[in-house]
Amino acid sequence: MNLSEHTKPFAVLGHPIGHSLSPVMHNASMNELNFDGVYLALDVHPDRLMEVLPSMALMGFAGVNLTVPHKEIAFRGLEKLDASAKLFGAANTVEFTADGMVGHNTDGYGFLKALEEAFGDSVKDESIFVLGCGGAGRATALKAATEGAKALVLADIDAERVQKLETEIRGLTPDVEIFQALDQAAQVELCRGCDLVVQASPVGMKKGDPSLLPAEAFREGQRAFDLIYMYPETAFLTTAREAGAAIANGLGMLLHQGARAFEIWTGVEPSVPAMRKALEDAVYGA
Repeated sequence: MNLSEHTKPFAVLGHPIGHSLSPVMHNASMNELNFDGVYLALDVHPDRLMEVLPSMALMGFAGVNLTVPHKEIAFRGLEKLDASAKLFGAANTVEFTADGMVGHNTDGYGFLKALEEAFGDSVKDESIFVLGCGGAGRATALKAATEGAKALVLADIDAERVQKLETEIRGLTPDVEIFQALDQAAQVELCRGCDLVVQASPVGMKKGDPSLLPAEAFREGQRAFDLIYMYPETAFLTTAREAGAAIANGLGMLLHQGARAFEIWTGVEPSVPAMRKALEDAVYGA
């Protein structure tokens, strides 16, 4: 990598930030394209975020990604928000324009693109089981609802969280059917009837974590998608596969949300194959 006065800087901001794989995939793509840029990971305290972003614009940064806990802070602090950020109430991508900073959210795009790539399918007219209705599960459910899902099953042990999300979805798309699954018996029964099962809880991030759903929750012809990407196959995915479901992990979502961010910043299509290989090498030691 040769840096010069023409090199365009990009960055991901978080607190902490050491875990981020964004520099790995973006730098691999820029190297493949001979794009004169460099992508950094910077630790910024949440209290300083809305001071730092304007400074980065003045310094000539070409684009910024945001990770936990900055997405919601940026959403509240930025004057201009793309429709994607408004939908999720969070911004993971900041575009620097002549008219100021604009917040975007590419997570929903990444989710849909990953599904299409893994299963050759979308969420339209599908019944979808969302396991875990916190940040990632909420975003998944909202995106699925607005993209034409027929029915959603919201599964979580936190009844208040589920009810809040149901109210939010009904305000956006009143025609979608919504079911709540607050205990395992209901989850098993309702899961079997769904086309797509999305694991959006943090369970599975540790190597020994069990599947939150038993084998009888799955069936032939289903698709199971785990947002966790640190392992090729979590216990959730193993359980689903052995019961006959097609499976995919979250690496594709990470990949495609990043690719979309680069397009927003530059108008240039990144090298998705180079990004994918860099991620697989970093995560799986391929």
